Amino acid sequence: MFDKMKQLMEMQKKMQLVKRELESATFDSLSSDGLIKITMNGAQEVKEVSIQADLRTTDKTVFEKSVKDAYNKAIKRSHDLAAEKMRNVTGFNLPGLT
Repeated sequence: MFDKMKQLMEMQKKMQLVKRELESATFDSLSSDGLIKITMNGAQEVKEVSIQADLRTTDKTVFEKSVKDAYNKAIKRSHDLAAEKMRNVTGFNLPGLT
């Protein structure tokens, strides 16, 4: 029983380390058309949004699509990063994180 508690406590420590690593890891995601760049961390916090286009000449629909595209790519990247970190800690894939 004590061994199981020890293993659980070790796993909790590892999970806290993963959480800190995800919070400190940042990456950029660029929309397919290059109009929007989103900087996000592994905890899915948007750190910065850069607009590479002149909003006066950019169509609203195109701009909205670019924002959505860059954001979805950033979320996907954060999921992939979390899954990779979890695989390193647990040694196996967790459902919903791949």
